[in-house]
Amino acid sequence: MNPTFQSAKERWARKMAGTAKRAERATDRLPPGQRQVHNFPVLDLGVQPEVPLATWELRVHGLVENPVTLTWPDFLALPQFKDLSDFHCVTTWSQFEMAWEGVAFLTLAELVRPKAEASHVFFKSYDGYSTNNPLAVCLDEDVLIAHHWNGQPLPREHGGPARVIIPKRYAWKGAKWVREITFLDRDILGYWEVRGYSNLADPWTEDRFA
Repeated sequence: MNPTFQSAKERWARKMAGTAKRAERATDRLPPGQRQVHNFPVLDLGVQPEVPLATWELRVHGLVENPVTLTWPDFLALPQFKDLSDFHCVTTWSQFEMAWEGVAFLTLAELVRPKAEASHVFFKSYDGYSTNNPLAVCLDEDVLIAHHWNGQPLPREHGGPARVIIPKRYAWKGAKWVREITFLDRDILGYWEVRGYSNLADPWTEDRFA
C-alpha cells in the first residue's frame, strides 16, 4: 500500500472518530500580500463550460489499483463531506471560513487505491485547465471535490458542477470543472507552469511566482 495514503487514512480515521485534536486558529490567517474580501471573485480562462449533469464524468486513473469513471449519480453516492476553510487566491484576495460540501479526496483515493510509487496528482478540467500537486498535499483532511458552496449547488461561474478545493494552497492549485484525476510517479507541468510560473507557490511564501 502507498505509505503516504496509509498515513492519511489513519489521520482521517482519527478526525472522523472525533479524537483528533482540533487545530488552533492562527491569528495571522492572511498569507503575505493578501487582503480579506467578503465576496467571491470570478477568475477563469475566459471559458465557463456548461457541463450537463447527465453527461458529467470524473475519470480517476493512473498509478492506481482500481481506476474508475464516475457519473454524477456515482459521485453523489460516495460518502459526503462538509468542511469550513479559508480560501486564498494568488491574485491577492482571501475569504475566511468558506463552507464546502462534496467528496473528500481521501474517499476517492480509498476507492481507487494508489500504488506505492504514486507521488503526485494531476487534475484536468472541462475548460482545458490543468494543475498538479504532490499526493501528500491532496491527502490532507480538508481537500475535497466540492459540489456545494455555502449551502447551495456550486454555480457554473465558480466551477460547478464540481471543483477541486485544496485550502492550504492557492486556488490555482485546485481546478474548476474537474473531469480527470491522474495519479503519477513524477511531477508534470500544469497550465500555469508551462507558461513560466512557479510550481512551488504556497500561501505562506511571498515569492509566489519566482
